[in-house]
Amino acid sequence: MKTYINTITYILFLILLQYFFVSCEKMIDVDLPQNQIPSEQVFEDVQTADAALAALYSGLWDNSPLAGDQTGKLLGTYTDDLSYYATTSTNGILDLYQNNHTDSNAAVYAYWASAYQKIYMANAVIEGIEQSVSLSTADRNRLKGEALLIRTMLFFYLQQIYGDIPMPTTTDYNINKVLPKTSSNEALTKIEADLNIVINLISDYYHNPERIFPNKKVAELMLAKVYMAQNTPAKWVEAEILLKNIIQSPLYTFQNDVTKVFTKTGTHILWQLKPKNPGDAVKEASIYYFTGAAPSSFALSQDLVNAFPAGDLRKQSWMTPITVGGNIWYRAEKYKNRSNNTTEYSVVFRLEEVYLLLAEALAQQDKLTEALPYLNKTKQRAGLVAITNPVSKENLLSEILSENRKEFFTEFGHRFFDLKRLNKLQTLQATKPNWKEFHRIFPIPQKEILLNANLNPQNAGY
Repeated sequence: MKTYINTITYILFLILLQYFFVSCEKMIDVDLPQNQIPSEQVFEDVQTADAALAALYSGLWDNSPLAGDQTGKLLGTYTDDLSYYATTSTNGILDLYQNNHTDSNAAVYAYWASAYQKIYMANAVIEGIEQSVSLSTADRNRLKGEALLIRTMLFFYLQQIYGDIPMPTTTDYNINKVLPKTSSNEALTKIEADLNIVINLISDYYHNPERIFPNKKVAELMLAKVYMAQNTPAKWVEAEILLKNIIQSPLYTFQNDVTKVFTKTGTHILWQLKPKNPGDAVKEASIYYFTGAAPSSFALSQDLVNAFPAGDLRKQSWMTPITVGGNIWYRAEKYKNRSNNTTEYSVVFRLEEVYLLLAEALAQQDKLTEALPYLNKTKQRAGLVAITNPVSKENLLSEILSENRKEFFTEFGHRFFDLKRLNKLQTLQATKPNWKEFHRIFPIPQKEILLNANLNPQNAGY
């Protein structure tokens, strides 16, 4: 059986090399080679169709906004959760840390390019499934639903970071090479519509018990995140309904032990990405690691460390102090296994986010008393005193923002998205003197505008 799977994987790899061919300079404007193997050979059999989707997931792990290292390091240094010590770095991260944003920044371009490469792959999978005549309805719905869900996630991250964005839904080069930007508000509306389609295509059932493929509840959480980003009373109500539905699901149980939050078997996990090879560490376990010397790249910011009150169990379990020459730095230590890893996958979504997002949705509707238990769930697990009435709406939202920071530092740019959603990105000026109002969104990469003039105008300020 193993030999058969390896053979299928190898054959599929050869197909995908052609089917998912992407020019290094044209991550959106993708053309297909004349001698590609017809996609029907992939998508007329459920095993090879599943393998094509698995190749997309593998790409997410390797290099994408959903990889464990990419969004976390990019937005952690942009905000106030990470400090960056590679003073001679040429990868663009240092400029983002110092808020010296330019449209030629290497990190800004790499993030954009990797996202659109995976969007292209998702579109290829969707097209192949839609053209298939032999897949069962159940298989077709599941495969298309998962690929569409991945595409909507990537579009959401891009919209939040870059504002108005192109939204390719085809692999047709002639269309993509001149695709204009979709306005930020319209992009959210389109993402919302696609997520509603996904919810009708996939089920709550996890077709792998390790939860390495997303289910309907993951789509519902994404839709709730989109509703909250739209920031209107009607959307807060819709988000509340979705989030309560997830919490009430028998699939999930709140993890009450802070030391087990990042253990792959937890039933508080909605979706996680599996390392590519058996025994590999997750990327978060290594990218933030340093010991025995001053950090040469990332360390937790002193502002973040100071945000934790005495006795917070997360500070004890999820960060490690490193003392060198009388100076103390802190490294992120959420993931422990840097070799022979058998217990950790990269957690993308977990139940704690559902609780805190629900608390925020309720607080925005002035349901302050109802919101408190959802906020206090993570606080009390961390050994902190619960917030009690009386509390004002403003103070409660501030507490929720603070709790999100302590709970989700170095996880997929949470701090950026939370500050943006609550219109508080300007508070970064307290620790980032170079932060400017136009930094709320990143510039469209110069390389992309040179390839496609329809991406003009550049975002204001750049």
